[in-house]
Amino acid sequence: MTASTIPDDDPPPIPPERPAPDECCNSGCIPCVYDMYDEAMDRYREALKAWRARHEPHGN
Repeated sequence: MTASTIPDDDPPPIPPERPAPDECCNSGCIPCVYDMYDEAMDRYREALKAWRARHEPHGN
């Protein structure tokens, strides 16, 4: 992708907010807030990788 094809409205992804310690009830909920956070972090990492690939200078 060239700089001319990168949309102007393509901001970097925003990482999910880590749950506060008091958000987990420690009763083994499925899904736990920490499980949901881990999944959201996986999606964020993939989105960030794709965003970086779109914005990385090519030809170096």
